[in-house]
Amino acid sequence: MSTTPTQQLSDAGLSIWLDDLSRQRLSSGSLQDLIDHKNVVGVTTNPSIFQAAITSGTDYDDAIIAQAAAGASVEETIFELTTTDVADACDLFAPIAAATDGVDGRVSIEVDPRLAWDTSGTIAEAKKLFAKVNKENVLIKIPATREGLPAISAVLAEGISVNVTLIFSLARYRAVIDAFQSGIKRAMENGHDLSKIHSVASFFVSRVDTEIDQRLDAIGTEEAKALKGKAGLANARIAYHVYEELFSTERWAVLAAAGARPQRPLWASTGVKDPAYPDTLYVTELVAAGVVNTMPEKTLDATFDHGIVTGDTIAGTYDEATVVLSSLRNLGITYNEVVDQLESEGLNKFVASWNDLLSDVESALTAARNAA
Repeated sequence: MSTTPTQQLSDAGLSIWLDDLSRQRLSSGSLQDLIDHKNVVGVTTNPSIFQAAITSGTDYDDAIIAQAAAGASVEETIFELTTTDVADACDLFAPIAAATDGVDGRVSIEVDPRLAWDTSGTIAEAKKLFAKVNKENVLIKIPATREGLPAISAVLAEGISVNVTLIFSLARYRAVIDAFQSGIKRAMENGHDLSKIHSVASFFVSRVDTEIDQRLDAIGTEEAKALKGKAGLANARIAYHVYEELFSTERWAVLAAAGARPQRPLWASTGVKDPAYPDTLYVTELVAAGVVNTMPEKTLDATFDHGIVTGDTIAGTYDEATVVLSSLRNLGITYNEVVDQLESEGLNKFVASWNDLLSDVESALTAARNAA
């Protein structure tokens, strides 16, 4: 019996989440359709996604008018709009959360991106978001900045499930896992049920190729050209090796025996940016049991339509992946410089989207008050 490629991914143990959310998706039934037909079992959001959703169309007009009438500030209005969408999505995914014991059926909402360098501000905002959404299957997204790492531990220690986002570096990923395990240990000491605390670590893929490919093009040699499109997969595959290593330690065994669940790797930024590459590259080449792939709808549709799923495509690739990164270093491409730049660019992009959203909602609130 033939199955769809997305069903084959699910059968291989990979969880498909959609990297998008809007009120229109919820009200139109399109999100439910993706659940029913394309194996979507979770949703991620980010500041850019909310900026696009809220500032296009008319779906939020009535809510903004109501907020204006209530005298809400622009920050209060955005908080209300985004948490309402996430809470509604949590309700939609609640049956999946129940069926998977909370592993899937998850909906992520990110702390205000302007707090990415503010540990105490991130902790306070994470608690506020968690209390407002008030759904067990929500994940609070915290960027994996140096300042974010202690916030991750502190929020997990409160029994709050966390999606750690914007991970590009293997060293930072190790630090994220350390922060996760420290937070889980503190949660245990605080008396929380560890089986109820879930986490994913969002490791970004395509942006690595975008940046490194530009540098390879600038070098221009045949050796450089032969490495194009390989860095993103290599980096992610070695990250999975790190995951296997750090979740097979005695430290983790103690926590697992107390009911803790591992922090699953999540492949983010899986939309292909270069049309020369297969549009399912960052899906079909990163398959392993127990991982999440969060896809923009275009990538999801491409995978459903013509993705070729061949089972686990990570096991056995570590030596080859290490050679790729070594070859880049030998060409003069500095890994740490690349990943630091990508983190900075990713954070700045989200802050810019948030500032655009603040400006647009401020204008809408002003217009609503003037019309009242």
